[in-house]
Amino acid sequence: MKIAYKLTDSEMRTYKKFQWELGKWYKTTGEGILCSPGWLHFYNDPLVGMFMNPAHSNIKNPRLFRAEVEGKFINNNGLKCGYSRARLIEELPVPQISPVQRVRFAIFCAKEVYKGKKWNKWADNWLSRKDRTINAAWSTKYNSCTTRTSCTTIASSAAKSAFYAARIVSSAAEIATYTAFAAESATESKKIDLIGIARKAMEE
Repeated sequence: MKIAYKLTDSEMRTYKKFQWELGKWYKTTGEGILCSPGWLHFYNDPLVGMFMNPAHSNIKNPRLFRAEVEGKFINNNGLKCGYSRARLIEELPVPQISPVQRVRFAIFCAKEVYKGKKWNKWADNWLSRKDRTINAAWSTKYNSCTTRTSCTTIASSAAKSAFYAARIVSSAAEIATYTAFAAESATESKKIDLIGIARKAMEE
């Protein structure tokens, strides 16, 4: 049996108040796009789920469950996935992620796809804690785009989202949102190891 992970609200509900129960099997058609009633939505890893929650369901104070999953399968670049049959089997402790860890996740995702030298120098300095000042971040904002169109690419969107996450470290909600945006942009550009990146981000 395959395992996946599910986030719910405090009453074990998800989108449109869909009610889950522990141990009960649920089945869908396995048809249509991932964000449709044809799929039961899950994450391949608890940390990835927590990093992406602000851009997906934005569940406040979520609960985390391990699930058995089977049937038809659909995947969205590792960001989330869908199965046509599943049941929740165990509630798990919710990982606690700090704003700094979220910024690390955003930067690591962006570095996978964005190769601008000045931006990467700023990113490396931020990750190493050599320079996390606002001045360094603002300088990077204006130096990472060398042409009018260079910051409209998917890769540069990831870089911009990571930059904004780092610049607004005083706002946890905005950091979480920009972090998720960085991951979404990065995975549109290239297949990356989100699970490995998530675990690496938690090292500080």
